[in-house]
Amino acid sequence: MGRPDPEEGQLPAPLKPPDGGWGWIVLLGCFVITGFSYAFPKAVSVYFKELMKDFHVGYSDTAWISSIMLAMLYGTGPVCSIMVNQFGCRPVMLIGGLLASAGMILASFTTNIIELYLTAGVLTGLGMALNFQPSLIMLGTYFDKRRPLANGLAAAGSPVFLSSLSPLGQVLLEMFGWRGGFLIMGGLLLNCCTCGAVMRPLDMGMKRKMGKAQDKYEAKEMLPIGGKSEEGISTTDGTKKGKKAKKKPKKGKKLLDFSIFSNRGFIIYTISKFILVLGLFVPPILLVNYAKDTGVPDTEAAFLLSIIGFIDIFARPACGMVAGLKWVRPHVAYLFSFSMLFNGLTDICSARASNYTGLVIFCIFFGISYGMVGALQFEVLMAIVGSQKFSSAIGLVLLIEAFAVLIGPPSAGRLVDALKNYEVIFYLAGSEVVLSALFLGVASYCCLNRGKKEPPPENNPTAGGGSDTEEAESDVQEAEEHSSDNHQPAHSTDNAVAVANEEANHVAEEQGGEGGGCPAGDGEVLVRDGCNADQMVERDSF
Repeated sequence: MGRPDPEEGQLPAPLKPPDGGWGWIVLLGCFVITGFSYAFPKAVSVYFKELMKDFHVGYSDTAWISSIMLAMLYGTGPVCSIMVNQFGCRPVMLIGGLLASAGMILASFTTNIIELYLTAGVLTGLGMALNFQPSLIMLGTYFDKRRPLANGLAAAGSPVFLSSLSPLGQVLLEMFGWRGGFLIMGGLLLNCCTCGAVMRPLDMGMKRKMGKAQDKYEAKEMLPIGGKSEEGISTTDGTKKGKKAKKKPKKGKKLLDFSIFSNRGFIIYTISKFILVLGLFVPPILLVNYAKDTGVPDTEAAFLLSIIGFIDIFARPACGMVAGLKWVRPHVAYLFSFSMLFNGLTDICSARASNYTGLVIFCIFFGISYGMVGALQFEVLMAIVGSQKFSSAIGLVLLIEAFAVLIGPPSAGRLVDALKNYEVIFYLAGSEVVLSALFLGVASYCCLNRGKKEPPPENNPTAGGGSDTEEAESDVQEAEEHSSDNHQPAHSTDNAVAVANEEANHVAEEQGGEGGGCPAGDGEVLVRDGCNADQMVERDSF
């Protein structure tokens, strides 16, 4: 009782997210992965004119390359979840980096547009998907208190890389042509393998340290009198084998956990996110053409996207810092709802902008609101389902978003062709975003009030990481049972008490007990026969 036992109640403690240390390296890797995943499909568009000349195809045909990349990024979410749950984050990211790089390298040798779809579209898109999702999972593993800030900093990789990869692609195109540019871009994507290599599993190093400390402690406590080291080592080894044998049946893990659909918060989040994606990406896609139709020169029209990207770079980390405040974090879902409402109202209010000044003001406010949405979207999901189920949750959410991505922007483009009016499209897109914000805010508020009125069930994990607590409690209970079966005599160092313990064990054997210490339920009787009173009190406290 004097010293903390690594087996009793303290197993989950070393697995607590460090909120720093190696986590900052993981954050850097996540920053790079997020930048490549979101910016690369857009940066490839600088090669489209050359591809149209070489393959004699139209703009819509080449645009399918970026669309396929995004579809793979979103649509393969469940596949990524299954692979992460089966093999872990690091191996999946290493394979993804190789696939992404191989896709662009092979694309540089293609001879028709179909081959480009299969290489740059499918293969590279799949590789980036296998990197993006595990990087977010590892970020949630390494950060808890600072997780909102970490998510904001990682999300800032998207605008930073977009503002870097597009000019770089233009330079490579002028110097080496599109084939040379694709080849060099493929080499750059090998950095995803480097980012995957730094994604060290948190529990691996912790469990090794804990196991060594546990072995030393057990050997020291079980052998208060020297001279029987071999016996102590064999006992310790037997203890470890017994513990592994106990944990084997528990280790069965679901490849894709569909139980998250029983979480009302997850259902609300998924529906609101689907409605959000229908209108979120429409304004930046149509903005340049809209500006040109109002008489803005081409160079100034293209600069509007740079304004959004520049504001976005600072908006995401700033929003992450705000979301991490003690009085804000419990209500992060409402902050996310506010950011969506802000974004939707920006679209609606700017629909009548008819000059360049009005479009610049729109870009400033859109960049702020868009950055807030990007910084909070995965933080809210982590808070709802917890880190244990996040790998399955993000895969299913991305799959549902894939349908919205394939419906929203193409439908907006068709409406523009039919109506020849951008104003209606901005109203429609803004209304969809506002609807998603209102649905998330109102539904969350109703569920929150309902949860306050109803007493929470004892074994039902609450939103925001209940599954982690449940896992920790099961580990503590297992450690306690194991300790009570094998290590009860270890707390006594007095020779007289040791002799009394042996007599108590003989009595327990005659009564049909297991003889490893104080049987459960008989503690009060055996105390008088020599069982250490501290052991009984410690068991009762659990």
